[in-house]
Amino acid sequence: MQKQRPVNLDIGTIKLPVTAYISILHRVSGVILFLVVGFLLWLLDTSLSSPEGFASVQSGFDSPLARFVLWGSLAALAYHSVAGIRHLIMDFGVGESLEGGVLGAKLVAATVVVLVLLAGAWLW
Repeated sequence: MQKQRPVNLDIGTIKLPVTAYISILHRVSGVILFLVVGFLLWLLDTSLSSPEGFASVQSGFDSPLARFVLWGSLAALAYHSVAGIRHLIMDFGVGESLEGGVLGAKLVAATVVVLVLLAGAWLW
């Protein structure tokens, strides 16, 4: 017996809960951090190699593009850290209900907005 259930394959019409968006963005922020960590380590190595290397890295951060990339990296780090702490708290059994999960997701979003704004104010 075949079930005649409708299949919705239009990704634009699927309504995901806030917890799904927070989870997806947590994975995306992890990928961003993975991609950017090599560049940041290279910058650290260059800045620690000599006074001239430090000056070149410091002058490189004068451009708005470099500050934007650094701000995006800090935003990804803040998001991934806060969402990771949420997952750790949930591992202890706190916030595993539907209402707790939604509240935790909203707290993650609010905390990250504040941290990203603070990082932007610090950079500019």
